[in-house]
Amino acid sequence: MALDEQEVERVLVVTAHPDDLDFGAAGTIAGWTDAGIEVAYCIVTDGDAGGFDPAVPRGDIAGIRRAEQLAAAATLGVSDVTFLGHPDGYLEVTLDVRRDIARQIRRVRPQRVVTQSPERHWERVYASHPDHLAAGEATLRAVYPDARNPFWSPELAEEGFAAWAVPEVWVMGHQQADHVVDVTAHVERKFAALDCHVSQETSTPEMRARVRDWMRRVAVEGGLAEDRAGEAFLVVPTA
Repeated sequence: MALDEQEVERVLVVTAHPDDLDFGAAGTIAGWTDAGIEVAYCIVTDGDAGGFDPAVPRGDIAGIRRAEQLAAAATLGVSDVTFLGHPDGYLEVTLDVRRDIARQIRRVRPQRVVTQSPERHWERVYASHPDHLAAGEATLRAVYPDARNPFWSPELAEEGFAAWAVPEVWVMGHQQADHVVDVTAHVERKFAALDCHVSQETSTPEMRARVRDWMRRVAVEGGLAEDRAGEAFLVVPTA
């Protein structure tokens, strides 16, 4: 989709939990915001089933994780963050979830949507959390056909959200990723974002080492030099 000279490019990132997008795309997002692209987040659950410290009251976790994600977003230059509030660990591809995501697509009117893979990753099963799969599938259905169909869910139009056709989707964590972004210049900002998720122990030396190794392997597999860091996506045209 061609942009008018006065129009700013916009990206909507949709994930199941706080911290998902920082693991999968924070370096890429940092590059986008530095380039003047407007990025918005849509977090489908509050991550209220997460955490590691039994001394923290479970009723506090959702608020803690929202605050952590807001802080992480700020490190990457993102201020537009929406939490849909669906229960962590119970996410399904329901009409309500699709409608909530379609509403954000119509509100933001992005040229690109980034989301999680709806397909199980058999080599890294832990990457295929059921909530991730559900968020990815619900987002793809929201992109097509929900958000672009002016006759679907007429209450969205009544709320003032006109239909919007997203030109492309970038899928994180897909085994057939075909596009690698060189994020070497933004690795430290990625870690700064991950460091905000204190309740999830994302800033341990072991975690940093795993993330660095993963980004190096992604870079090499994508044709970059071994001293580079990469993030990989499957790019799906939807126009």
